[in-house]
Amino acid sequence: MDELSAYLRAPRLPLLTLDEAREAVRLLLHFADESPEGRAAGEWAADVALRLPAGD
Repeated sequence: MDELSAYLRAPRLPLLTLDEAREAVRLLLHFADESPEGRAAGEWAADVALRLPAGD
């Protein structure tokens, strides 16, 4: 087995945990305002929040 095959078969961890993703959305919403960056933060937070499972 070559190194690439071993790499491709290795288990993958998620980029973020669900709790981390929810915290990221919370922080993005904190920075959402009427500035261009704030609008982008709000839009991205809304998009990411829609992808998260409904939680407790």
